[in-house]
Amino acid sequence: MLIRSATSDDVPKVLPMVAKICALHENWDTAKYGFLPYPEQRYEKWLTRLANSSDRNVFLVAEDEGKLGGFLVATVEREIPIYRLQEYAFIHDIWVEPEYRQNRVAQQMVMLCVERFKKMEIQQIRLDTTAVNGAARRLFASCGFRISTIEMLKELGVKSP
Repeated sequence: MLIRSATSDDVPKVLPMVAKICALHENWDTAKYGFLPYPEQRYEKWLTRLANSSDRNVFLVAEDEGKLGGFLVATVEREIPIYRLQEYAFIHDIWVEPEYRQNRVAQQMVMLCVERFKKMEIQQIRLDTTAVNGAARRLFASCGFRISTIEMLKELGVKSP
């Protein structure tokens, strides 16, 4: 499987995978991931912009004989100005289609992402995983990530306007 930088031509092929990851997250925690309808359509402009400007982001696809089997998207973010660290990278999404999951595709994408951010001289990469996603925690731990915070959520039962 070839891991490469995404192009704007890849975006339409990535969007169905975005829909899958959004559906999975919403199934795991509707309160946290209460998406508006068709969240993949809301990704389209953002992913196209990232594919066309790779100076401060990493947008990778995994390709097997012309078929996309996964993607990873990460960006450089600014830290609030009370910390010594001024910026960090953030992995927003990673998805590998089920038929490729036992081939270390996700690990290869994460490690390539790490290398790309090292070349940009980014000092830190962060990400979130859901509480129920043990497989993701094992993946990221195998790539050198550690738990740093635990987010907690309380629903207040207030209706949105």
